Amino acid sequence: MSNRPLSPHLQIWKWGPHMLVSILHRVTGDGLALVGLGVLLWWLGAMASGPEAYETFAGVMTSIPGYVVLVGLTWAFFTHMMSGLRHFVLDIGAGYELQTNKLWSMLAPVIAILLTIAFWAVIFLK
Repeated sequence: MSNRPLSPHLQIWKWGPHMLVSILHRVTGDGLALVGLGVLLWWLGAMASGPEAYETFAGVMTSIPGYVVLVGLTWAFFTHMMSGLRHFVLDIGAGYELQTNKLWSMLAPVIAILLTIAFWAVIFLK
């Protein structure tokens, strides 16, 4: 029998907000890359194809499902940005104190939600 230590796995690690923020960072990055790229390419293609194609794009994006996609992309952007800023601060060597790390792990998604609400409030109230 080997005396080598076992690799840590999810049953050993205690879940914390930092793990959630890390997972959200990866998920939102993938979502932005896949869904965001699809919407961007459709938008560019619609603009290049003329008024009728652009009208179709605008019609879909201003429907309820379209707004869900756009708000979701906005939330993903702000969540990814806030998590990236948190990681940037960690990369420069700050914020490793347990309470500070936990605080910013909890604040990053909350700030992202507030930024998403503010962004869409500006658009709708303009």
